[in-house]
Amino acid sequence: MQGGCGAKACHDSSVNVERFDFVGSGGARLAGLLRAPEDEVRGSAVLAHCFTCGKDVHTTTRLAKALTEAGWLTLTFDSTGLGESGGDFAETTVGTEVGDITRAAVALIERNAGPCLLIGHSLGGAAAVLAASRLKTVSRLICIAAPSSVGHVSHLLTDGERGDDGSIDVDIGGRPFRIGDGFLADLANHDVLDAAQNLTIPVLVVEAGDDNVVEQSQTRRLAAAANAEVVTIAGADHLFGGAHAAGDLATEVVRWLEST
Repeated sequence: MQGGCGAKACHDSSVNVERFDFVGSGGARLAGLLRAPEDEVRGSAVLAHCFTCGKDVHTTTRLAKALTEAGWLTLTFDSTGLGESGGDFAETTVGTEVGDITRAAVALIERNAGPCLLIGHSLGGAAAVLAASRLKTVSRLICIAAPSSVGHVSHLLTDGERGDDGSIDVDIGGRPFRIGDGFLADLANHDVLDAAQNLTIPVLVVEAGDDNVVEQSQTRRLAAAANAEVVTIAGADHLFGGAHAAGDLATEVVRWLEST
C-alpha cells in the first residue's frame, strides 16, 4: 500500500511525516501516518477517527498537525476496512475498533514512544475510553463529540436495507457501507460509562456546540463518569467543519495538554 508520503519520510511545514503501518486486531495491515515534531518530543498520541471516517478527514489531520507542532509524536490511522487499510469493514465491531486503537498504542510503545495520549472522535472516542481502561500505558485521554454509549450509533442503521445474511447496507455521509450483523450483536458487550468511571487519568471531553449527531446529554454523561473537564466549541457541528471549528478544537486540546 502506498500512502501520501510513501515509505519514506516527507516534510509538511514544521512536521515530519512518515508512513507507519501496523497489524490491526483482526490481522489486517492498517495504514498509518506518524508525524514527528522538529524539536523535542513531549510525548506520543494516537488519534482514533469517527465511525466510517478515516485518518485523512479534516478534523483528524488538523488536530494531528497542531499536536505535532506542539511537540507530540502523533499517529493517525485508518481502521480496519477503511481508507488505505486492509480488512473487510463489514466485519467491523466495536471490539475490533477498540482492538485497532490498542494495537496502534502498542505499535508506538514498541517504537519506544510510550506511554501515550489517546484521542478519539465520535464512536472513536467511545472506543478510546474502552481502550484506555485496558491499557496501563495511557497517560491522558481526550474524547471529542463522543457518546456515552456505543449503542448510540445504532440510529444510523435504522434506514438501512438488511440482507439475507443479516448485514445492513447503509448510507452514511453520502457514502455506502455494509455493516455486518456482528456489529449490532456486539454493541451490548461494551459499557463505556463503566469503563470511564474506572479511569484514573486526566480526561478532557470536547463537545460541538451545534452537534446534531451526538447530543449534549451524551457528552455530559460521559464527562461526569470520567470526572472530566468539559470544553464546548461554540457553533461547531459534529465534524467540526466550517472556517474556524477545527482550529478552535485544536487550540483547546493543546491548551488542556499544556495545563495538565
